[in-house]
Order: sequence, then structure tokens, then C-alpha cells
Amino acid sequence: MTVLEDARAALATGPLCDSCLGRLFADRSFGLANAERGHALRVTLALADDDPFEESEDCWVCEGECDRFDWWAEQAASAVRGYEFDTYQVGTKVPPLLEENDDLLREDVGLDADAGEALKTELNREVGKRIGDLTGAEVDFGRPEVQFTLDLSTDEIDVQVNSAFVYGRYRKLERDIPQTKWPCNDCNGTGLWQGEPCDGCDGTGYRYDESVEQLSAPVVLEAMDGEEAVFHGAGREDVDALMLESGRPFVIEVMEPRTRDVDTEQLEADINAFADGKVEVEGLEPATHEMVERVKELDASKTYRMDIEFDESVDAADFDDALAELDGATIQQETPQRVAHRRADLTRTRSVYGATGELTDDRRAELRVHGEGGLYVKELVSSDEGRTEPSLSGLLGVDAEVTALDVVDVEGEDEPFATDEYLKE
Repeated sequence: MTVLEDARAALATGPLCDSCLGRLFADRSFGLANAERGHALRVTLALADDDPFEESEDCWVCEGECDRFDWWAEQAASAVRGYEFDTYQVGTKVPPLLEENDDLLREDVGLDADAGEALKTELNREVGKRIGDLTGAEVDFGRPEVQFTLDLSTDEIDVQVNSAFVYGRYRKLERDIPQTKWPCNDCNGTGLWQGEPCDGCDGTGYRYDESVEQLSAPVVLEAMDGEEAVFHGAGREDVDALMLESGRPFVIEVMEPRTRDVDTEQLEADINAFADGKVEVEGLEPATHEMVERVKELDASKTYRMDIEFDESVDAADFDDALAELDGATIQQETPQRVAHRRADLTRTRSVYGATGELTDDRRAELRVHGEGGLYVKELVSSDEGRTEPSLSGLLGVDAEVTALDVVDVEGEDEPFATDEYLKE
């Protein structure tokens, strides 16, 4: 059959709007909207048959939904008023009855089930174009900043405002500050024990009063005017360790932000002022959702600086010989006793890329170790009762303890993390 014969058969099924008629031939004559195709076919048939031209006021297929593209777009634009966004996507929940009507029309005309395009596809496109006109945003079929879902059954729009992300590096300049909030174990973070303020946390719900997260994320949350902020770090240092020099990569995720375009230089200054010398951040820049996993899964090597105390006097030559053996060594480590309550009891193989140091007196030393990610450096010094081999203590035959630990560098092969080139991927 010809296009006109198919169109005549379609109109014979009952009243059709121009969009539903034209949608059967959506793969014809690109550049036209389905309503334009349907109107052109209706006019052509009226001329060919010398019949009076009549617009259809009803439609048995979409039941008037194709006349509401503008209404849906206006509702969507109203729902996100006050939110900044550059990209969006539209999805539609079409009632089963309308989907069945769409299929029946093709069946009655004798067309393939996939002829033209589906009602849902047209709704997504036509409403989407109008949302773009109203908001100035662009469609993104990957991970848009805003996702609209139209529910034709309820006349409601579900709006999902996706998170915004900021990448940077932090330095932790005071000890006894964890990376993230640390809920109190005694009260499970509630601040209460048997109806009274918890003694373990003085009713705060946290084991530590502050964290890197608490000294940075609230500033980003306020700047982006979101609902919640989550801190994602590239690994973590011990609570009693400093994080110095290059700093540790992190991403702060802000849920449902109303503001996305923030001045990162000002944000950096605001965080550093808020942290009051306890934490410093640098290199802040906008990031993508993919950056969260990239940072969290970073297999970074780390460099540590440690102060060490020995139980007995140590000879300088013996100390140098022990460091020479550790430099470039392959280490076998059972899960340390200090973390066994939260880590699987495994034996891990890790590499020491470099080990240098010097005795400051016969029972004290300063040590610098560059090691593979996951290397437990405190146990590299102490041996953890033989659970780490080789170790400085084991090689010297003298008990040794780390009295101060600083992380001075965190690096990975794929740095820098958040370059313009990566953000464009």
C-alpha cells in the first residue's frame, strides 16, 4: 500500500489527531513533526478525494495527550523553578490502555508493530523540546542534571535533581580528626543511652567532635544550597595521622543542589576559613559522577613520615642495614590486630617502593616510607607480633613503635584526576 492508502486506512479506524496519524510515518521526510505529517496527509487526502477538509477534535489512540505537550512542559519548568541546571532528560509513563491503542492502530492499518515511532517516544521528544525552550537547558541521554518523568495516569511529574560534585585535595593538619563522621559505638550515633545522654560521646552521637567531612562538606552544601552532602575520599589515613604536602584526593557530593555554578576559588577560601587551620583544601573544581568511583577505587601509592621509638638502643649501622632490606622489599601482612574487628583476616602481599631514615638518638628514629596502596606501615615498623614479615622490628630484633605518623603524599598513575579533558569524557 502507498502512504496515502495507509493514511486513509488509519483515518477509517476512528477519529485521529494529527500527531497520532503522522506518527505512523515518523520515518518519512525528516525535519517534520508528527503533527505536521498528519496534517499534510489529512489535507492531501481531502484534495485527492475532493472531500471537505475536517480537523479531528478527538483521538481514540492518545485520548488527547498529544494536545498537552505545552501543558506538560510548563508543569515541568514550574517544578524546577529555583534550580540551576544545564542538562535534562524526559521519560514518560504511558498507561497500558494508550500503549494498546497505539499498537492496535498499526495492526488495523496492516503496518509492522515498529512502524513509525511509539507514543512514548513522541511524548518524550515533544515535551522535551518545549522544556528546553522554557529553561534554556539541553537534553542529555547519559546522566543529566535533572530527570523528568511524566505520569499520564496521574497527571504528575516526578523530578529527580541529580547530585553535583566538587573535586579537590585536603591536608589534615591536626591529629585525632577522622576523615568522616564517626558515630559513637556506645549509642549507635543516637547520643542517648537508656534515655539519658550517652557518656561515651557526651550526647553528641559522635566519637570525635570533628572530621575532615564536617570541616569541609557543610560549606559546599551551603554554597550549592542542597539537601545533603557526602564526602568521598581516596582511601583514608589513621585518625591520629596527619595528611600533609600533596594532600589526599576527595569528592564532595551535594544532593539536589539548587546552585551548581559556584566560584571554586571562593569556595576553597571559605572552607579553609571554616576549618580554622585544622584542615586545608586546594585544587577545587567541578567534577562528574564518575569521579566518585574513580577516587574511591584509586589504587594509590602513599608516602609516610614516621617518628619511631625503640625499646632498646639501636646501632646506626644495623638501622641502615635494616632499611636497605626494606627498601624495595615485598611484604607479607596478616590483617593487623588493631583492625581485625572490622577487616577480613587475610594475608596480603604489598610492596615497599622506598625506605629512608635516620636515627635521631640511639632509641629514636625518623623514617620515610613510600609503599603500595594498602600497606600497613605501623605494622611494617612493629611487626605486629610477627604478623608482618619482614618488618623493621624483626630485622633489628628490637621492639619498635610508631609514635607519630604523617601521610605526606598520595599519588596514582592516572593523575591529575579532574582535568578538563577528563570532564569532557
